[in-house]
Amino acid sequence: METYIGQSVKRREDDRFLKGAGKYTDDIKLPGMTHSAFVRSPYAHAKILSIDTTQAKAAEGVVAIYTAEDGCGAYGVPCGWQVDFKNGETMREPQHPLLAKDKIKHVGEAVAIVIAETQELARDAAELVEVKYEGLPAVTCPKKAMEPGAPKVHDDWGDNASFDWCIGNDRAEVEAALEQAHHVTEMTYKNHRVAPNAIEPRSYIADYDVNGDKWTLYTSTQNPHLIRLLLCAFALGIPEHKVRVVSYDVGGGFGSKIYHYTEEALLTWVSKEIGRPVKWTSDRTEAFLTDAHGRDHIVHSKMGFDQDGKIVAHLTDEYCAMGAYLSTFAPAVPTYLHGTLFQGVYTTPLIHLNVVAPFTHTVAVDAYRGAGRPEATYLLERIISKAAKEMDMDPAELRFKNFIPPFDGVNEPGYQTQVALQYDSGNYEAVLKRGLEMLGYEDFRKEQAEARKNGKLLGVGISTYIEGCGIAPSAVVGALGARAGLYEVGHVRVQPTGKVSVFTGAHSHGQGHETVFAQFVADKLGIAMDDVDIVHGDTDQVAFGMGTYGSRSLSVGGSAIIKSIDKILEKGAKIAAHKLEAAEEDLDYAEGKWTVKGTDKSISFGDVSLTAYVPHDYPEGLEPGLDFSSFYDPTNFTYPFGAHIAVVEVDSDTGKVNLQRFVACDDVGNVMNPMIVDGQIHGGVVQGVGQALLEEVVYDGEGQMTTGSYMDYAMPRADDVPMIETDRTTTPCPHNPLGVKGAGEAGAIGSTPAVVNAVVDALSHLGVTDIQMPVTPQRVWRAMQN
Repeated sequence: METYIGQSVKRREDDRFLKGAGKYTDDIKLPGMTHSAFVRSPYAHAKILSIDTTQAKAAEGVVAIYTAEDGCGAYGVPCGWQVDFKNGETMREPQHPLLAKDKIKHVGEAVAIVIAETQELARDAAELVEVKYEGLPAVTCPKKAMEPGAPKVHDDWGDNASFDWCIGNDRAEVEAALEQAHHVTEMTYKNHRVAPNAIEPRSYIADYDVNGDKWTLYTSTQNPHLIRLLLCAFALGIPEHKVRVVSYDVGGGFGSKIYHYTEEALLTWVSKEIGRPVKWTSDRTEAFLTDAHGRDHIVHSKMGFDQDGKIVAHLTDEYCAMGAYLSTFAPAVPTYLHGTLFQGVYTTPLIHLNVVAPFTHTVAVDAYRGAGRPEATYLLERIISKAAKEMDMDPAELRFKNFIPPFDGVNEPGYQTQVALQYDSGNYEAVLKRGLEMLGYEDFRKEQAEARKNGKLLGVGISTYIEGCGIAPSAVVGALGARAGLYEVGHVRVQPTGKVSVFTGAHSHGQGHETVFAQFVADKLGIAMDDVDIVHGDTDQVAFGMGTYGSRSLSVGGSAIIKSIDKILEKGAKIAAHKLEAAEEDLDYAEGKWTVKGTDKSISFGDVSLTAYVPHDYPEGLEPGLDFSSFYDPTNFTYPFGAHIAVVEVDSDTGKVNLQRFVACDDVGNVMNPMIVDGQIHGGVVQGVGQALLEEVVYDGEGQMTTGSYMDYAMPRADDVPMIETDRTTTPCPHNPLGVKGAGEAGAIGSTPAVVNAVVDALSHLGVTDIQMPVTPQRVWRAMQN
């Protein structure tokens, strides 16, 4: 029997994608479907004085126009995470209205929705809606938002803080250790705002069935069940059994499609009001203005070392923008997803992080690929490299000196950090050693020295990272502020013919679930992959699941499926024992059949399946069927890790950075499909390189976004990135049945500091110690001149 686990099986879903046969939300056309367009504010902060829809309502093809005054103003979308102030004060959580009523809080906030027979007619009519505003001062910088006298985003509180939170050791103890340290490295910088830019913009269709009194929402989401929960229980108050959420193919998400957006709830409300389906698909400018952004942290950090180069303490203060409203998981990003990874891969004995999270007159900031982990890694890896230069040490040597020693989490316990979490297993020395071997690090240093003699600016940057994935267990995330459980469901239904349908709450938006899940199911059951069907993305077909984000699909969703397969094999063994007239304990299961030990008597999986549904000759007291569902709530997170190394050449005349090599050695635990893991690493690295060198969302002093299109927002292209060199070490996760850790975000976490470290290294002999991201030619050139 063919083995599938560990094989680079080609993705089954790619056949339809490559043929243009995918089914995306924007492809759906329903009978009687209408189209919608939004009237959006050109102001970042303003009073709404009046809205006149008279002329627009008379326009060709217009079905209806709604403002907050027309009934939807009582509704709003909720936040799914609560982080309270360190003094116990409750997090400040403003209502996020479906349409703005009295005040505008960011550019692009919707004030009206126009429904018409076609998208073009809806957009034309939207231009006829007359809105009068009174402009008000705006603040977009999270640090400036906390200054006395800063424009207030919400009038309900004395300042703009959503919360002020800390984690780690006592601050005074950390400060005292820094005072006594032999050397202290200090950094102040901005981890700038970026936009997710999925190929497929957000798209929704809401359809109300008046006869069945039921809604269907088609949505390009990573999270169908969570959208239904938030929509029903919080946004609109509709009973869950009356709403079906369907998400077919999704053209990329990177976190931006986890959240419940106002447009989903508003279209659902509108569909009942007009009695017809209504559709909205974002254009690219709307995506820039309204999709949740990532990052946007202003950071001041100190790290202290003893005379041998061992870290003694780390103290950091951050201002982390929330935007105008709290997006679904926004409070979790700078706290649970960021602060709890501040140990990194180092034996830092004292850590204190303080996060102030202000509201700003900008679109919301939430999880973007890596979600808090890239921000933590960037800080740790930049400050370690900066410290190495200041102490005249090799950056690799300083890392090796401070690494947590290897541990497998089986023969010894996991590593308890200073910031709440306990790592599962790790060998951080091994990935960096392998990465340096792949690069030929010592030879490169010699090449670099010779190149400098000729005025050639070469640099190498190292980044070692760890991330927390498999977002769970529920009890822990609940204590950290989650308002939902973070388990997953796996339902396995064996058909009478032995074919298998798997229903999973994990939902693919490019990860290859339909291939990888079928690989391990087929292996576990000893059947062909073609006999396994994977079903996801429909709340009417799949029991309640928690969706895809945080690299949790395989470690949590896959483990739930394994639990159900174990139940099927357990019941199948009872049927097989009856048919073979043997005791269960005398049976072996392999290659799709049960065999009596020491004999050639066997019965196939297919024959047992048929017997389960045609139980003429059947064990007494055993119910028919072969169909099980399981929920899996992990006992711990998983902790992938790795080492990324970048080599750059800087043009001394222009400051342009040429990325010459990129080496990624990652440890994601056991690997189901090496090709798909490599693809995930490649994609993540490119996104991380994009942030380091090119991408940045910029707001001006009035809150206007000056990077609202690809004319102004630079995305990486093929010639910006070399062939990415990948390899792996394998440290299995000890607490899930597959031994997997997660690979979807790793590339975006380790790559950004590696590239910036390489640029700074290339210029270090000129006295350059830091350059603000993105490391554009202009910024590099200025750094060289200074």
